[in-house]
Amino acid sequence: MAPKNKGRGKAKDTSEGGDAGGKTKGLKAANSINVRHILCEKHSKKEEALGKLRDGAKFDEVAREYSEDKARQGGSLGWKVRGSLNGEFEKVAYELEPSTTANPKYAEVKTGFGYHIIMVEGRK
Repeated sequence: MAPKNKGRGKAKDTSEGGDAGGKTKGLKAANSINVRHILCEKHSKKEEALGKLRDGAKFDEVAREYSEDKARQGGSLGWKVRGSLNGEFEKVAYELEPSTTANPKYAEVKTGFGYHIIMVEGRK
């Protein structure tokens, strides 16, 4: 039987582009995800937001303060089906384990829109 401690570690994938292997780390395939993000035009602003997250701030609070997109509701983009998001963003988002805004597991990706910090709240 596999260990049941998934999601309890402190390690966060903050490498640009997500998991280098392209594997979904044992996650079941999903057709839609409930996703949040923090979008920053400048790398320095994204690094400030990451610093807040590393210091234990809630994802939605950091999103309200730092995100430059129009979805100011704590960075919530809601439920998105596969194929409805920017390609690079979607690839990274679908590789993330679901987590909570209080204890987020997040990853970064750079797209034509800017620098994103992404977390996923649910998969189905």
